[in-house]
Amino acid sequence: MKSKKDLLSIVLKMLVLVSAALTVGVIVLIIWHIFVNGVPNLSRDLFDWKYNSENVSLLPALINTLIMTLISLLIAVPIGVFAAVFLVEYSSQGSRLVKIIRITAETLSGIPSIVYGLFGLLFFVTALKWGMSLLAGSCTVALMILPLIMRTTEEALLAVPKTFREGSFGLGAGRLRTVFCIVLPSALPGIMAGIILATGRIAGETAALMYTAGTVAQVPVGKDFLFDSTRTLAVHMYSLSSEGLYVDKAYATAFVLLVMVMCINTLSSFMAKKFGGNNTNG
Repeated sequence: MKSKKDLLSIVLKMLVLVSAALTVGVIVLIIWHIFVNGVPNLSRDLFDWKYNSENVSLLPALINTLIMTLISLLIAVPIGVFAAVFLVEYSSQGSRLVKIIRITAETLSGIPSIVYGLFGLLFFVTALKWGMSLLAGSCTVALMILPLIMRTTEEALLAVPKTFREGSFGLGAGRLRTVFCIVLPSALPGIMAGIILATGRIAGETAALMYTAGTVAQVPVGKDFLFDSTRTLAVHMYSLSSEGLYVDKAYATAFVLLVMVMCINTLSSFMAKKFGGNNTNG
């Protein structure tokens, strides 16, 4: 009997190792493919301020991606975090309202991005008369990442030991102060992990933004820049590859997009560790 359990443990361990190796191998293969085909096609023309059919500059799309990421996070992060705080800290865990909210969030997480794009087209673009604009695209993407941020924040809050809360209550702190001074700082690394995942989804989104933000390859300027049509790096890459004339430039754009996402993730992880470590030490 013991030998069968040992054999089963060895088989399961081998399956885990093989699965991990395959995952790492696929990631390395994708990165290597983008690196090999993208780096040789990088040129100075790709980073010109003005886009035209000769240089197919990606700089406007890069700036638009950063702006849209910032606006989307500013909309989704406060709503998602406060919703998770309500579910974990203020509501009864067995209530029907909490179950409905969680089922709704899980359902929204599985909706294809094209459906979000159609909703954004009907509501933000048409009903609110924003047109295909930076604001319409940002709001649509914010709706997409909201369930992700809410669920990851909720799991991070649930992972905070109850003794932290009990100790704070024992020292005379109220629930609000306990949540913002003890619980949220302790859950910050988990919250930042959700924000990192959301950032990657924003940067790689194409279908929803083609219906809401448009494909104009220019940086929005002026006091009404939020209502200007734009294109992100992912949409820019799709447009170049679909035309069939700039496939090499599309690979270069993919490399820049990959580097940008890696830099954002590294910066977010560094901030999470720094603030999380400071709060723990404090």
